[in-house]
Amino acid sequence: MSGTATSSPLMASRSGGREPILEIEDLSVSYGFDDDPTHVLREVSLTLHRGEVLGLAGESGCGKSTLAYAATRLLAPPGLITGGSVWFTDRDGSRRDILTLDDQGLRETRWEDVAIVFQGAMNSLNPVARVGKQIVDGILAHRREWSAARAQERAAEMFELVGISPDRMRSYPHQLSGGMRQRVMIAMALALDPQVLIMDEPTTALDVVMQRQIVEQIADLRERLGFSVIFITHDVSLLIEIADRIAIMYAGEIVEDAAAGEVYRQPRHPYSDALLHSFPPLRGARRELMGIPGSPPDLSRLPAGCPFAARCAFAWEACRAVAPELTVPRVEADAPSRSVRCLRHDPARVRAAGFEPLPVPGELAR
Repeated sequence: MSGTATSSPLMASRSGGREPILEIEDLSVSYGFDDDPTHVLREVSLTLHRGEVLGLAGESGCGKSTLAYAATRLLAPPGLITGGSVWFTDRDGSRRDILTLDDQGLRETRWEDVAIVFQGAMNSLNPVARVGKQIVDGILAHRREWSAARAQERAAEMFELVGISPDRMRSYPHQLSGGMRQRVMIAMALALDPQVLIMDEPTTALDVVMQRQIVEQIADLRERLGFSVIFITHDVSLLIEIADRIAIMYAGEIVEDAAAGEVYRQPRHPYSDALLHSFPPLRGARRELMGIPGSPPDLSRLPAGCPFAARCAFAWEACRAVAPELTVPRVEADAPSRSVRCLRHDPARVRAAGFEPLPVPGELAR
C-alpha cells in the first residue's frame, strides 16, 4: 500500500468535476492464510463524491460487504487486504489513506469521518446495555472533553433526529422493534457528524413499510446534514429510488458504474440487464420476469475469461478466454463517466487476444 495517491484516467473521468471524498483504488482482499487463498475482491476501484448517494448492488457473496469492511479496516480474520488504497478527503482538502493509518489515526477516522450502519441491528447492539448508554459511550470515547451530561444530551438529540422519543434511551435492544433498532444504529452512526455513512443492507430484515420509512429518513437526513452515503443492497429497485449513482458488483469486481437513471433505462452489462428484469416495474407496460440461470462462480476456482460468461445470454468464445476490463461503453450517446466490464464494449482487447469482436446487442445499446 503506497503512501501517495494515484489516479487512473478512467477514475478521473468519473468525477465529472465533483470533489471526491472517498476513493477506493485497486482494493484486493483474500480469505485464507495458506498457499491457496480465495481472492474475493480483485483490484476494485470506486469513487464516492461529496454529498452523493452511491448504491452498491449485486447478488449475495459478490463482495459488497467485504468491500465496506475492508475500506474501513473492519475486516475480520481470515480476511486479508492484499493491495490497494482507500483515500479520504477531509473538509479542509487534506487526504489520508485509511489503510496506512496507525491505531490512533484509525480511531480518529472511524465514526468521526467515516461511520457504518451494520446489517442486522440486533446483532450489532449490545443486548445487555441500554441503547442510550451505547450511544453515550461512543460519544465519550471520541469527545473526551465532554461531560456525561453533554453526551447524554447529544444522544437524546440524535434519538429525536431519527424519530424516536428520548424516553426509549433506557430501553434494551430486545424491547425495540426491528425498525426502531435500525434507527438507533443510524443515530449512533451520525452522533459524531461523519462525512461518509456506509450502510450495509440496513433494510434487509424489515418489512416493506418500514423499509420505505428508513429509506425516506436517510434521504431527509442526508439533505439536512450533508453527508455522503454508500448504500449496499441486493435490491436494485431500491437503489433506483435513492441513489445518484449505482455500481454493480459480480464475483468480486465492479462490472458497471453509472448514474442511477442510466443503469435503470439503459444498462450496458448483461448482468445489470438481468438484475433489472428480475423484479416487476411499478409503472409502464408489463414485461416478462426472467431469472438469471445458474449460480455465481466459486471464487476459489474462478473460470478463465469473464466470470459471468457461463450465465450470460450474449457470451461467445472470447468471453471464455479473455478477462474483460472496465472501459467506457461502446455506445456513442453514453457519457464518458460511465464504465462497464464487458468484451462487447472493448473490441481492441478482443482483437489483441486473437478474436473477432461482435457488436453490442440491441438490448444493451438502446
